[in-house]
Amino acid sequence: MPIATVNPANGETLRTYEAMGEEEIERRIELAEATFRTYRTTGFYERAGLMRRAADLLEADQKEIGKVITTEMGKPVKQARAEAAKCAKAMRWYADHAAELLADEEPDDADVKDSGASRALVRYRPLGPVLAVMPWNFPLWQVVRFAAPALMAGNVGLLKHASNVPQTALYLEDLFHRAGFPEGCFQTLLIGSAQVDDVLRDERVRAATLTGSEPAGRAVASTAGQMIKKTVLELGGSDPFVVMPSADVDRAAEVAVTARTQNAGQSCIAAKRFIVHTDVYDAFAERFTEGMRALRVGDPMDEETQVGPLSSEQGLNDVVELVDDAVRGGATVLCGGERPDGPGWYYPPTVLADVTRDLRIHREEAFGPVATLYRAADLDEAVLIANDTDFGLSSNVWTRDDADVDRFVRDLEAGGVYVNGMTASHPAFPFGGVKRSGYGRELSGHGIREFCNITTVWHGA
Repeated sequence: MPIATVNPANGETLRTYEAMGEEEIERRIELAEATFRTYRTTGFYERAGLMRRAADLLEADQKEIGKVITTEMGKPVKQARAEAAKCAKAMRWYADHAAELLADEEPDDADVKDSGASRALVRYRPLGPVLAVMPWNFPLWQVVRFAAPALMAGNVGLLKHASNVPQTALYLEDLFHRAGFPEGCFQTLLIGSAQVDDVLRDERVRAATLTGSEPAGRAVASTAGQMIKKTVLELGGSDPFVVMPSADVDRAAEVAVTARTQNAGQSCIAAKRFIVHTDVYDAFAERFTEGMRALRVGDPMDEETQVGPLSSEQGLNDVVELVDDAVRGGATVLCGGERPDGPGWYYPPTVLADVTRDLRIHREEAFGPVATLYRAADLDEAVLIANDTDFGLSSNVWTRDDADVDRFVRDLEAGGVYVNGMTASHPAFPFGGVKRSGYGRELSGHGIREFCNITTVWHGA
């Protein structure tokens, strides 16, 4: 895949870039290693000042970088600006909390004495250069949620961004440079996927994080395993959205529309499978379908657009194939389901009912504005359907019954359970999944400690 900006709204190639050669990659890795030797000795106060400056600059750039994001991957421009604002918020959160999250831990006095020590503590130390392999769907946020905690912990970053968002990738390097971070603290590698393996095998690269497809995660995890390097993987999801009889059905249906179609449905944590108790199924299906049908699809630069194009022609074809396969297999189209004529990689918000376990769309992640509806006879069947997937990223549950909540929190196989709301990431809460959605956590204290050397310091009596 070429490294290029291709406008999804019309398919026009606007700018192309040459992949970096071995000499430039070597220069950047060496710079990262050299910078780490000194940057690791800086204090939290200094790092926080730099991070807050980066947040200020990002907010000032919000309109312009929003247009770049929209041009590169098709996100409605309002959503692109909101993404920039969210990134600035996360930067400030880590600037405010990193020192506390990574403060030395003092074990219980009795345990210190029992170990024969006069004093003992646990200290969090940075690992070194970390390679981040990031996707295009949230081209700022996916990077910042790695970079903010990593840099605040004293690590340095090497970014291999998706090949269709090169301008965003270069902007991020420039952003941290303008904020005053030492040269080499955060660098973009304009390289193709085939070059990732060599970078990861370099001994100076100490760890890696990847958000992306399952095959990409397998490849990175395999190499990292051979090299005995820490990895964090977030690989996608097919999140359930469960609606029980006690739920506010009108509100659930309203939120369900946003949960499925934000970013044109191109989100790992988007609700994708809507599992509704039979007592409220018909009412929910009617309201949800009406909401999906009413969405405004169009030019992502238009302030009124709610759903823009998919990011690529291949992405569009993948969605078309999944829906066509479902229809051939007996699924019922309640709205959408047909690729529109004209330029750009658009697909209408679509609702499918009568989906069975043998259909591809039941097993595979639909990365577009396509929802599947399931009828559940009771809570047991709702849990069964929700867990009938290889993924386990997050989940949504709508109920006013505390017993229902307890059961779902206990039994749903996911990294998050959001009750009477839609899944959304926040810097204070850990983010990640189970099963084939990956391992490790981003954000919160858990995320900043992922790339730390957790060191026991023991003093003899």
